[in-house]
Amino acid sequence: MAAASGAAPFIVSLHSFTPVMKGIERPWHVGVLWDADPRAALPMIEMLARDRDLVVGDNQPYDGALHGDTMFRHCTVPGYPHALIEIRQDLVADEAGQREWADRLAPILARINRDPTVHLVQYFGTRTGTGA
Repeated sequence: MAAASGAAPFIVSLHSFTPVMKGIERPWHVGVLWDADPRAALPMIEMLARDRDLVVGDNQPYDGALHGDTMFRHCTVPGYPHALIEIRQDLVADEAGQREWADRLAPILARINRDPTVHLVQYFGTRTGTGA
């Protein structure tokens, strides 16, 4: 359907991560993972970081450049704008936390989605060294 419309879809993947890994506390409240296409990720990081109470990770707690993963195959290779959001699990463990994050993310995602440049197919390559 996206190909038929001529507009690239803005793709978001939402995950959660453990507050502690291998005995090390992870300070981030939220992380935005991305490879080389900055169209969605950088505005998202900037808007989240406006909340001074949040620790926002740029490719933390993981790196978003993963050859062969879902975002690589379905976004990086075809040139679709995308971002993978990771929220710390203790912050979304109950309904109140889930609602808080939904309310926080909805206007950010809507704003990015309204940007017409986010709906263009553009190729930014990859940091994976695979030459996508």
